[in-house]
Amino acid sequence: MTKKKILIIEDDRSLREALRYNFLSEGFDVHACDDGVVGLRSATEWGPDIVILDLMLPSVGGIEICRSIRREGLIVPVIILTAKDSEVDRVVGLEIGADDYVTKPFSMRELIARIWAHLRRMEMIQAIESEPDNSKFVIGDLVIDNIGHRVTNFNREIPLKPREFDLLTHMAGNRGQVFTREQLLDQVWGYHYEGDTRTVDVHIRWLRKKIEEDPSAPKLLQTVRGVGYRFSPNL
Repeated sequence: MTKKKILIIEDDRSLREALRYNFLSEGFDVHACDDGVVGLRSATEWGPDIVILDLMLPSVGGIEICRSIRREGLIVPVIILTAKDSEVDRVVGLEIGADDYVTKPFSMRELIARIWAHLRRMEMIQAIESEPDNSKFVIGDLVIDNIGHRVTNFNREIPLKPREFDLLTHMAGNRGQVFTREQLLDQVWGYHYEGDTRTVDVHIRWLRKKIEEDPSAPKLLQTVRGVGYRFSPNL
C-alpha cells in the first residue's frame, strides 16, 4: 500500500519534530518545513495527501497559504493549527478553505484520528467519483458534477469550498432524508466535532447564499425544526 504523504508547515521546531516523529510512527511519508514560502511550494509541487498548517508563519502566513492552495484548485484536506480559539477565528479558518481547526495545545492522538478521518473521507469521495451513476446530480437547474468538482445553477458556475461541495453532494445524494447536525458532522466531516454543531449551521448558511434563489426562504436546503436539515426532493 502506498504511504500517505503528509505535509507539516510549522515554525515551532519542537512541535514540528514531535509531529514528524508521530506521523512517521503512523506510517506516513512526511515532509516538514518552517517557512511559508517553502511550505506553499511543497504543497503545490510535492502533492501531499493532507496538510497540517500553522497560521503564524514567517514569510507567508498560514491564511495566505490556505487561500493559495484553494486558488490552485488542489483537493487536499488542510488542518489548521493555531493558539487562537475564538469563534471568529474558527469561522475565518473555515472561510479561507480549511477543512479542520485544531487549537494548541492539543492531543496528538486526537489529531491523528482526525487526519485518518479526513483521508478516509477523501477515499470515499474518490470511490463515489469513479462510479458512473454517481458522477452527476441534476436537480432542476442545479447540476452537481462530482468528477469535475463543479456546481452550476441556472447555467452559472457556483464557486464552492471543498467542504461546502462535500456537504452539498452528500445531501443531494440522499434527497429527502433528514440529517441531524451530529450525523452530518460524522458523515461529511468524518468524526464528531466535540459538540460544536455550529460548524454545520455555518456551512448550510454559506450554501444557501450560493444556491438558493432566496436564502431567507430556502427551497433546497430546508431546516427541519427540532431535528436538522434535509435536501428537498420537491422540485
